[in-house]
Amino acid sequence: MAAAWLMVELTGSSFLAALVQTAVFLPMFLLALPAGVLADTTDRKRLICGALLAQAGTCALLTLLTLGGWSGPASVLLLVFVCGGCTAVLTPAWNASVIDPVAREAWPQAITAVGIAYNVARALGPTLAGLVFAQLGAGWVFAFSVGTTLVMWKSIRRWPPRAHDPTRLPPERLWGGTLSGLRYAWHSRIIFAQLVRVTAFSAAGSALWALLPMIAQRQLGAGAQGFGLLMGCLGIGAVAVGLLLGRLRARFGLERIVGAGGVVFAAAMLVTAFAQAAWIVYLWMLLAGAAWMSSMSTFNTATQASAPQWVRARAVAMHMVTALGAFAMGSAFWGASSDLIGPTPTLCLAAACMLAGLPLARPLPLRMGALHEVTQATPWDELFIEAEPRPEAGPVAVEIGYRIAPGTDAAFLDSISRLRAPRRRDGATFWRVYRDLGQSSRYVERFIVESWADYLHQRARATMADQTLESEVRAFLAPGETARMSHYIAER
Repeated sequence: MAAAWLMVELTGSSFLAALVQTAVFLPMFLLALPAGVLADTTDRKRLICGALLAQAGTCALLTLLTLGGWSGPASVLLLVFVCGGCTAVLTPAWNASVIDPVAREAWPQAITAVGIAYNVARALGPTLAGLVFAQLGAGWVFAFSVGTTLVMWKSIRRWPPRAHDPTRLPPERLWGGTLSGLRYAWHSRIIFAQLVRVTAFSAAGSALWALLPMIAQRQLGAGAQGFGLLMGCLGIGAVAVGLLLGRLRARFGLERIVGAGGVVFAAAMLVTAFAQAAWIVYLWMLLAGAAWMSSMSTFNTATQASAPQWVRARAVAMHMVTALGAFAMGSAFWGASSDLIGPTPTLCLAAACMLAGLPLARPLPLRMGALHEVTQATPWDELFIEAEPRPEAGPVAVEIGYRIAPGTDAAFLDSISRLRAPRRRDGATFWRVYRDLGQSSRYVERFIVESWADYLHQRARATMADQTLESEVRAFLAPGETARMSHYIAER
């Protein structure tokens, strides 16, 4: 809040004020997925504590520059960008750790509870920041942020995240882990649908957040305290609906919650574009906060509930990348649009974009993954190999031969085709089914992974749902036949 209002005072530019939001959230787009890999593969406590200490140091430097009168638009944006980078590094580990202590059936309530806590802070923080800014200036707001960041650091040291389960698998590398996360999202229809939907919602909704400083100053004639109150109303609305969200979600389902949230938020942008009375805007900010919380919490819950343990932090990171990356780029776009055509037409255009995204519900429906879809299973085929290859050796080709009952070819091919997505999702770079020209009832499933380590990880990632699919495929085997698996390592 302080950085955005300081930018208004320093420059009076809608574009530069909106760039504060971009500086906060663009690092999420750049760093969140690698941070998700680190959260899935390294010590989460050390990762979070290191990021918080770096953020405290950055806030301290911003405090000194502002109190000394040396801060300008470039320095504010740069240091806010660094703070956003620290947040990007710690957030996947933080969010993925939230649900560790609770049972799976309580995950939606746990994620909503964290959302309520966050929005309580978002209601109180900007309001208090506006008061401090009005009385003492931006520098003391930044100083207060140093203290609260250190409180977070102390809390993580006292209540650290749960350690990863021990494993004998080779550790994933940063680049390979990043590709694994992207591959999983691309081939998991549940996750992919959620990421597309949250991108559309966040990109359109970012207009209200980005233009709120200019609305407060130019349209409502409010100062820093009034702007802080607008932000506080957004947080209060989010908190209020958060207390009811579990019951609303159970009664109306995911799609109605998200659809209603989009309609209400679009209406809030239209009202804000034309209203001249401050109390009307404050009222609609309460409704906008409720709509934002309802939709974003639903997206987040669906994403975490649809990802297995090995990739959950990366799923959280990809949710952040899409939501906050769209938010960052949307903020810059809407800020530039406001400078060109004015805030009122810009908010109208954003509301139209928000409504235009609602029909995505038909081709990309939301749902939460079932327990058997995210529970990892024990591989049922043993590795009959003479010698274990080096982890980095590869590529590795895997062939599974099936001799099926006569007359079941079409049904068999339909069934085995459903294995393409889980094979590709868990690590295969190539997948295909071949028919043996010498034996018409024999088929071979063949897929390739980049290395032996990747293949071991792929085997460990299979879920109970995947094994059910394999059971359905093997049900087509001729009486007395078994599926025969062979492994090949590239030599040239």
